Amino acid sequence: MFASYFEEVKGICVRMDQRPVEEMIEVFLRAYEEGRRIFFFGNGGSAATASHFCEDLGKGTLPSPEAGGRIKAISLTDNTPYITAWANDEGYEVIFEQQLANLAEPGDVTVAISGSGNSPNVLRATDYANKNGLFTIGMTGYDGGRLGKIVKINVHVPSFDMGLVEGVHLLLVHYVVDRVREKLAR
Repeated sequence: MFASYFEEVKGICVRMDQRPVEEMIEVFLRAYEEGRRIFFFGNGGSAATASHFCEDLGKGTLPSPEAGGRIKAISLTDNTPYITAWANDEGYEVIFEQQLANLAEPGDVTVAISGSGNSPNVLRATDYANKNGLFTIGMTGYDGGRLGKIVKINVHVPSFDMGLVEGVHLLLVHYVVDRVREKLAR
């Protein structure tokens, strides 16, 4: 069982289109150079991945705590009072869109994470981002869903097993952060 699970993970990674992952790295580096913000969001396990990605990219790419020139990474999944206020008053579909309306500027980057690619609040925020001049990246699974069709870069994990999709997304987080850290160190 153990070996077959990791063989399946390996098979998914081999089947993935690697170009979008490398493109995401380049977008992050460009955002860093231009002083742009990178916003992360998702639901459930994808919310945890958004938080993790934000933390690793913002802190894990620094050579030391005294370093200047930092990546401006922001997770929209972490302000529980703000999220619940919007959800209670206007509906769960607006929780990420409304945060972007407060914080984002044209040229900033969004990373929308959805295993199915069909989470209504993720789609709504991505539609907002596209209409307001933000660069949109999706991390999807299944068939990519609607999210995979509306982002500029879609990092797609070709699996219909949510656990495997979420697990590979986390592997990708660490890969991307490692590559960004290496490139910034040069």
